[in-house]
Amino acid sequence: MNRKEFLKSTVATPLILASPFAFFEKGISKINSSKRMKFSFRPYTLELKHVFTVSAMSRTTTPVMLTKIEYDGLIGYGEASMPPYLGESHETANLFLSKVNLSKYKNPFELETILADIDAIDKGNPAAKASVDIALHDLIGKLLGQPWYNIYGLDVKKTPFTVFTIGIDTPEVVREKMKESAEFKIIKIKLGKENDKEMIDTVCSITDKPITADPNQGWKDKNYAIEMIHYLKEKGALYIEQPLPKEKIDDLAWLTEKSPIPILADEGVQRLSDIPKAKNVYSGINIKLMKSTGMREAHKMILLAKSLGMKVMLGCMTETSCGISAASQLSPLVDWADLDGATLIKNDLFDGTKIIQGKVTPNSLPGIGIKKLQKS
Repeated sequence: MNRKEFLKSTVATPLILASPFAFFEKGISKINSSKRMKFSFRPYTLELKHVFTVSAMSRTTTPVMLTKIEYDGLIGYGEASMPPYLGESHETANLFLSKVNLSKYKNPFELETILADIDAIDKGNPAAKASVDIALHDLIGKLLGQPWYNIYGLDVKKTPFTVFTIGIDTPEVVREKMKESAEFKIIKIKLGKENDKEMIDTVCSITDKPITADPNQGWKDKNYAIEMIHYLKEKGALYIEQPLPKEKIDDLAWLTEKSPIPILADEGVQRLSDIPKAKNVYSGINIKLMKSTGMREAHKMILLAKSLGMKVMLGCMTETSCGISAASQLSPLVDWADLDGATLIKNDLFDGTKIIQGKVTPNSLPGIGIKKLQKS
C-alpha cells in the first residue's frame, strides 16, 4: 500500500492527522520565488462601551496598531493592542514596526526564522511583535486554505466557555453591565480597590453563575488575600488571577499552597522563559498573545505549562476580532478562556470568532478566521 492509499484508508481522525500533506502541498505550491511579502501598519483607537476600571487605572479607549502582510494576491491581518499600563503605545509600536522588513524572506512559511528575527530587532515590544506574528499566521493559513485550529490538529468542538468581564464600578453601573452578560456562563470580576466585597456581592445578587476574580496585583497583603479568596470560594469562584504583586514570590507561593482555588499568573508570566520559575509559585498561567509576542510563542507556552502540570487560561486585552480570532485558534488546548475583548468595544473592524451561548466559537475561514468589515 502506497502513502496515498494508506491515507485514504485512515478514518475518524482530524484533518491534520488524516492528511498531513494535502493542504501543506497546496500551500507550498503557491510560494512564488519572484514574489515578496509587503508589510504595512497603521494606528487605530478602540472605543470602549463602558469606562473600564482595574485596580491601577481607568480608561475609555485602547490604542492599537493594525498590521497587514500582502503576498501574491492574499492579505494577512494582525493587531497590537496596547493598554497604556503595559508601556506600549502608538509611538513605540510605530518605531518598532518601522524596523520590520519582510521583503527579504523568500518563503513566508519559515515562521521560526522570520519570527525569531522579528523578536531580535529590539527588546520588549511584545504587542508590536504579536501584530506581525498574527498577520503572518493569517497569511499562511490562507495560503494553506485552512483555519489554524486544523493546522494545529485541534478539535474545534473542544473550545472552552469564555468569561464576561465586569470592571470595578459602583453597584448601579455593575448592574447595568451585567445586563450584557446574559449569553455568558462565567462572570469575571475585577477587584483590587476598597470595594472588593461590594463588587462580589453585587454580581452574586444578580446571578448564580460561576465567577472568577482578577485583582491585577491590587492586593498587597497575603493575609487579606487568603481571606478574600475564601470569601470568593464561598461565592462560587473557580480561580483567581494575580492577587498579589508579581514581585512577592514567596507570598504568592504561600498563597497558592493555602488557596482553595487555583491561583493563576497574569502579570507574573509574560513569555515562555517565565514558565519554569512559575511552577511552584502559581497553580497555572494566563497566556495572552499581546504578552507572548503572538501565536507562535503562545502555542509553545501552552504545551510547556501543561507538561509541567499547570492549568492554562487564554486571555486577551480589549481587542478587535482580529486579535480575539487569532487567540481562539489555540483555545481547544486550554482549561479556561477570557476572550471577551471584542465584545467590550464599539468600533470593531473585523468579523470573526463569535461567542455563542458563552462558548468560544471560531468559524471555518482560513487563517485566523476573519473578514474585514466594509466600514473599515
